[in-house]
Amino acid sequence: MIIELVNTGTELLLGQIVNTNAPFLAARLNELGFSVLYQTTVGDNRDRMKNVLQTALERANIVITSGGLGPTQGDITKEVTASLLNKPMYLHEDSATQIQRFFDERRLCMTNNNLRQAMMPEGAQIIKNTCGTAPGVIVEEENSGKIIINLPGPPHELAEMFEKSIVPYLAERFGLQGAIVSRVLRTYGLGESALEERIKQYISNQSNPTLALLARSGEIHVRITARAASKAESMQLINELEGKIHPLLDEYVFGIDEETMEKSVGNLLLSRKLTIALAESCTGGLVTSRITDVPGSSQYLVGSIVCYSNAVKTLQVGVPAEIIAAKGAVSQETAECMAQGIKEKFQTGIGVGITGIAGPDGATADKPVGLVYIAIDGLAGKVCYEHYFNGTRADIKHRTALAALNHVRHYLLTI
Repeated sequence: MIIELVNTGTELLLGQIVNTNAPFLAARLNELGFSVLYQTTVGDNRDRMKNVLQTALERANIVITSGGLGPTQGDITKEVTASLLNKPMYLHEDSATQIQRFFDERRLCMTNNNLRQAMMPEGAQIIKNTCGTAPGVIVEEENSGKIIINLPGPPHELAEMFEKSIVPYLAERFGLQGAIVSRVLRTYGLGESALEERIKQYISNQSNPTLALLARSGEIHVRITARAASKAESMQLINELEGKIHPLLDEYVFGIDEETMEKSVGNLLLSRKLTIALAESCTGGLVTSRITDVPGSSQYLVGSIVCYSNAVKTLQVGVPAEIIAAKGAVSQETAECMAQGIKEKFQTGIGVGITGIAGPDGATADKPVGLVYIAIDGLAGKVCYEHYFNGTRADIKHRTALAALNHVRHYLLTI
């Protein structure tokens, strides 16, 4: 059963809002065993929208739209759907009553244009909106049996309507479609081509499960996707393939599915009953911020200091002034002193020092933009890593933070 998602709204094309409806629908539909093979985005233009829906109906069994069910003149999705399927529109009295009640309960005055939301294609199945005013509709093309489902645009309304009404409808109308399940192995430290080289035999020889490599902000994700009659059978297929490729990637895999690098580091700190403190210069507290993104991080993060100036490095973190004078603020020696100093200041098991040149200024003849030192001090001794990152200032900060977390992860694995 092939599904196409059609996302409507000129604001999507202009980049004014991020479309979260499409990934939600795609993930849930795949979990239910439906094949989402196409996604299209179209603005609030009647001719273009009609052409998009026509094309979608030609190549999919079910077309699910999001957006364009509101009260304004720009909300045209239902009207275009009705026109395409030659269905006249009529006022659905129950929907009109429900919309009026929505306003009355909130002591708001309902303007007449809200009744546009109660105009429905003839013969459509009306889907009640329990979170807002715009009902959804399910319309079937009489000759082919193909279906268009119109859902509202606000993400919370769409998700609620999909779970409460569309999922039961699909199950009753089409029965069990099997289960499409994915697992993502999150890796860091290997480039996309090098990673592919390690597992290429399984990429080229697999039809079910399938393997795909996805580059994501410094990480490479290996997605394993399986389809079977049940979720349990799909998971079994995934487990078998993962068992073959995981040893080939070994220490480069830091997390599964939604497990971030900071979550992985937090779990290791908890399992080893260790605490951590950080002295950050060029990252400006970014590593600490990522660590605190994890709920419960107060169990292992004691504190940090953003020591951007040399004075703070010396007075607050304990870096000897003569080290900075002789070696420079961006040096292995300074980073190591920062790691040791912050560890001693906060009495933690692990101390991290980060210093570098994020640019675009500050480079010298022997210290270019992107030069970064990351030092760690703890039970396994003191180590320091030198990196040369490229990109914008924000890129270098992001890459430094990710590298620092990964170095901490490897350090903890040795303890």
